[in-house]
Amino acid sequence: MVKKVILDCDPGHDDALALLMAIASEEIDLLAVTTSAGNQLPEKTYLNAKRLLTLANREDIPVASGAKKPLRRDLIIADDVHGESGIDGAELPETNIADLDITANDLIAKILRESDDKVTLIATGPLTNIAIFLLSHPELKEKIELISFMGGACFGGNITPHAEFNIYVDPEAADIVVKSGVPVAMFGLDVTLKAQIFEEDIHEIRQIDNKVANTLADLLDFFNLTTTRPFWADEDHVEGIHMHDPCAVAYVIDPTMFTVYPMNVQVETSSTLSLGSTVVDYDDVYKKTKNVSVAFDLDLAKFKKLTMDTMQYFS
Repeated sequence: MVKKVILDCDPGHDDALALLMAIASEEIDLLAVTTSAGNQLPEKTYLNAKRLLTLANREDIPVASGAKKPLRRDLIIADDVHGESGIDGAELPETNIADLDITANDLIAKILRESDDKVTLIATGPLTNIAIFLLSHPELKEKIELISFMGGACFGGNITPHAEFNIYVDPEAADIVVKSGVPVAMFGLDVTLKAQIFEEDIHEIRQIDNKVANTLADLLDFFNLTTTRPFWADEDHVEGIHMHDPCAVAYVIDPTMFTVYPMNVQVETSSTLSLGSTVVDYDDVYKKTKNVSVAFDLDLAKFKKLTMDTMQYFS
């Protein structure tokens, strides 16, 4: 059954592939795109989303901008990774998509209210927009099939020793999401660091030789410049580009691609040392409700095939 989807994103290089996957998949009916601040300032991520939709020839998909900052904190952006535009490395087309006179929150509510079927929310940036929706429209929670988000980690972090970027930016929002009672799937660093694209894969993407594939290849070349080898790696180790955000979309397309376990997850919102960490009860110590499906592994061959199939779609 085709899944009705709203994608909340903050493009972002890996968001770009996530969005293109959602557009290209026969398993997804992409109803709308909403944008959050995160990888760059909110006005930039909103423009990037519109320009990516124009690149994909899908200017018919409505797009709305969401919250300008986290619920309770100052905004932190990842311009050191994604560049001045938020998606440096390629020339994206100018867009003719008009600004909607509606917020991300209101657009999500309108779509869910009018939908005969349940809708899946996929979030690839900080969870601010999703949390605002859950707080402002509790009567529509039953219309949510799943919240699939990229963020968090059971082990380690990438902005602090214990916190992943998306959750650290707005831990209060993540806390609301995991406590919502809605089915939630988490794609954190435990799995997304394994979703790697290598230089030979970029070459294969470029060989597809259509406008979208060439643009993605250029974006990946830039993104590759920010890839660092693990501290434990020797000089012969080759680390691929970590394609974090597409995992949350790929799971909706093909859940069999991932190894996922139900676990209790809580978000740290007050600690100094571990603020923004997702406390995953890996060994079921607390014996609490398993409120999140947590991903730990993926079939990399399937992930790469999905990436190539996505690029072929635009030929």
